[in-house]
Amino acid sequence: MGKLAYIFPGQGSQYVGMGYDFYREFPESADVFHSAETALRYSLTDIIFRGPEEELNKTVNTQPALLTTSLAIYAVLRKKGFPQPDFVAGHSLGEYTALTVAGGVELFEAVRLAHLRGKYMQEAVPEGKGSMLAVLKLPPEKVEEACRLAQSVGVVEPANYNSPEQTVISGEKSAVDRAGEIAKEMGGRVVPLKVSVPSHCSLMKPAADAFRLKLAQTPIKNLSLPLVQNYTASPQTMAHSIRENLYCQIFSPVRWFQSLLYMVEQGVDTFVEVGPKNVLSKLVQQTAPQVRVFNVEKVEDVEKVLRAL
Repeated sequence: MGKLAYIFPGQGSQYVGMGYDFYREFPESADVFHSAETALRYSLTDIIFRGPEEELNKTVNTQPALLTTSLAIYAVLRKKGFPQPDFVAGHSLGEYTALTVAGGVELFEAVRLAHLRGKYMQEAVPEGKGSMLAVLKLPPEKVEEACRLAQSVGVVEPANYNSPEQTVISGEKSAVDRAGEIAKEMGGRVVPLKVSVPSHCSLMKPAADAFRLKLAQTPIKNLSLPLVQNYTASPQTMAHSIRENLYCQIFSPVRWFQSLLYMVEQGVDTFVEVGPKNVLSKLVQQTAPQVRVFNVEKVEDVEKVLRAL
């Protein structure tokens, strides 16, 4: 019998109206949305369900909004008797959702952490100074080389190892543009990302340092369920290590496809992405085409996926 992993999306998967069908149909979901609002003391559900998009796309709102929506969907999966996973993981912000699902942190605290993480990240680099772009059709080593060659222009580093053929780079706009040109010369394709913050690079160190204190003050429990963390691409259950890895994650690359491969090596043959869109499902297919992958984004997905598991 193969093993099961639940995975949770990060920034870039948000859209206005996400999770609304769950909110309308299931009291368990509505409770999650309302608890998040209580924790933040502002109308997050309004921003999630009504927008405007520019408001939802502000990092300070995007992060708690995605966490809340994914947890609201997960609350229904639990009610419907979905099996306990063998591993959980999340992409960047999604790691906080995974940590909550694994019982490491309470919803109330998780939402506040997501909000503060977004706030410090937004404040670390002035708008317009940083950027991120995805490099497709090139192996990670080539993308790393392109970053090295562009470093004379400024800070540019690999930010997300998403799949063996997709690496996102992050840093100062001029250096990111230069690395993108070099990647194109190497035969890669580049896609600029709509982000307000150059995540997962050394420019985020001040944000991480400011956030570290909040992490230290947040009660985090040891887990009974292994969380495969972005920073190490390996499982963790001890609170002190999880805390340290969450700190490092802010200014270090997300080792996503390495995390997927680790879980596959441990016997995971089924992944369920819980939350808006299906970005992670596609990355699973690119990385490990032999496994089964499902995503639960809408109410109608719930029964369909449950029957398949």
